[in-house]
Amino acid sequence: MPDTLHGRKIKVCLVAISLGRGGAERSTALLSKMLVTKGYDVSLIILNDWVAYEYAGTLYNLGRNKKQRDSVLKRWQRFAEMRRIIKKEKFDVIIDNRTRVQGMKEWLYLKWPYRNQKLVYVVRSFNLDQYFPQNNRVATKMVQRASAIVGVSKAIAAKVNSRFATSKAISIYNPMEELAVTDSNRDFRERYILFLGRIEESVKNFSLLLASYKASVLLEANIRLKIVGEGPDSEWLQEQIKKMGLQDHVSMLPFTPEVGQYLKNALYLTLTSRYEGFPRVLIEALSMGTPVVSVDCDSGPNEIIQHEKNGLLVPNHDEKALTTAMNRMATDEAFRKECASYAKKSIEHLQQEHISKLWDQLIQEIITN
Repeated sequence: MPDTLHGRKIKVCLVAISLGRGGAERSTALLSKMLVTKGYDVSLIILNDWVAYEYAGTLYNLGRNKKQRDSVLKRWQRFAEMRRIIKKEKFDVIIDNRTRVQGMKEWLYLKWPYRNQKLVYVVRSFNLDQYFPQNNRVATKMVQRASAIVGVSKAIAAKVNSRFATSKAISIYNPMEELAVTDSNRDFRERYILFLGRIEESVKNFSLLLASYKASVLLEANIRLKIVGEGPDSEWLQEQIKKMGLQDHVSMLPFTPEVGQYLKNALYLTLTSRYEGFPRVLIEALSMGTPVVSVDCDSGPNEIIQHEKNGLLVPNHDEKALTTAMNRMATDEAFRKECASYAKKSIEHLQQEHISKLWDQLIQEIITN
């Protein structure tokens, strides 16, 4: 239980785009539960009306009216409501999980809702342009104003410190989560490998995934590829699958927060991203005892995967190497079982109890300083 301030619990506010349809959103929801468990008074402010993940604390859903036609006036009204909430609740620490790309908007955040607040920026991607605007003056001001910056991988924290000549960035990993296995009515008798994530070619590189899968022995062995997720390139991906003649081997399934059953029954999970942060899908797979085959993109996979122990890690953008790894994990049953047996143990350091202690220590340091 953390110390109290003025006879009350320390009040922490998590700000996020939403609580649905993504690893960053799931991680934010999980952080709210961890902080409540540690004894904090937690609130969440979300900007879009998407709530798919279980959370803890008080939710302020500023996106609840976004289903109506949006306008500049309504955006300003939401902004004013956010300021009103922050001013009324007098939060001790604000942890901002949003993507932050617009310089003018971030300048307004600093000048209005975040004015005189103790602020932590979370960076969940190696692509820093998603979390700091290209306007260098604004980005520098954000770093100066922040009490701390949390990168979800060591590589991200190091990149932030290097780019902004600071030492404020530290790394706190995304924690593992016990996933429910509830979909008992689905038929999982077929053998398959799995992709989980947002359908966005510029990030996830489905071109590499499909090409490597088509070149592999998996088709001949009747091992399917299941792709679970939604995103802006869903139609494009369906067209690519047909164009490559893979429609009888690749299944596209809609987003669901209940992924435990898919992971449990997969031979392995594969990741082909151009860049990441600290990919939750790898942690989720390993937590279910499912090995992984991943490219060594920036950043995250090489901080999670122990090559040939809990999975296989191959150079990024290397179709031949990925195909070889996919073949090995699919056909070498003894090796796959060996990786599966070590999967859960390999991420013991990501248990919620350990990760929540790191967040607790950070918040306490911010409060005392």
